[in-house]
Amino acid sequence: MKVPQISIVAPLYNESESFPLLVKRLTALMDSSPLSIEVVLVDDGSKDDTAMRIRQLALTDDRYHGVLLSRNHGHQLALTAGMARARGTEALFVIDGDLQDPPELLPDFYKLYQEGNDVVYAVRRKRKEGWLKKTGYFLFYRMLRSISYVDIPLDSGDFALISRRVVDVLNKMPEESRYLRGMRSWIGFKQTGFEYERDARVAGESKYSLKQLLNLAYNGIFNFSEFPIKFMSRTGVIAILISLVYFIIVVIKKLFFTQVIEGFTSLLFVIILFSGVQLLALGIIGEYVLRIFFQSKNRPLYIVKEEIINREYI
Repeated sequence: MKVPQISIVAPLYNESESFPLLVKRLTALMDSSPLSIEVVLVDDGSKDDTAMRIRQLALTDDRYHGVLLSRNHGHQLALTAGMARARGTEALFVIDGDLQDPPELLPDFYKLYQEGNDVVYAVRRKRKEGWLKKTGYFLFYRMLRSISYVDIPLDSGDFALISRRVVDVLNKMPEESRYLRGMRSWIGFKQTGFEYERDARVAGESKYSLKQLLNLAYNGIFNFSEFPIKFMSRTGVIAILISLVYFIIVVIKKLFFTQVIEGFTSLLFVIILFSGVQLLALGIIGEYVLRIFFQSKNRPLYIVKEEIINREYI
């Protein structure tokens, strides 16, 4: 196989059911494209036979590059591992292994790339998911954009075509708590969106649990926004002002009306108010400290158990 122009990177976790269709569509794309394309399939510690399928495919077709991680590191780190091993000289095309991101859109993305765009990101015009998830995503993206110091496009995920120079910068960024779509926006260069209708999963269920979705959301908020710290400071100021007003009222009643507010209710109100503010402040500080703690360990972001490329083990 000659040096690929485009690398398609797809992280997989327990995708045995969708794997045959994924390979069929990717192979058809490579067969019909005038571009030289490789596919980097990253197994993120699957518990089914996804890793075995990747290994067999990479050993029989030189266009497929298998990367098997030692355990489940998470979608963002699996994607990071694939990006680090992608050899495409022009660009890297990121898709999900569940085929919600149609690989057949590569020619449309590549056309926009040829027009001078370093990043062509997909914008989800419509999602085929439950109303609760769709509402949550809709609100989160708009909230994040309103508080972020980086212009993160609305309704865009990791599905994108990224130029080689942007990929090289991403590979040099050592963040442990990764939010790749935010990192991609932070880098800059010329970027444009491409609207598409996101498909439903072809098989199985989403591998993103509620906990994982919340962790990803936290990474987006705490890595690309100053709002939590500023919110904590403003909340503290408001709490102090409320307490001062309350204190002035008590003093006035004592001096001019010879009456002091008494009772358990008022005391309970003050205790709950300040305790809540303190706990909120500690929680926000804790999120930052936690990220500093994990980053300071300087551990590898992921561990590759096995890599298969050009029919050879590496």
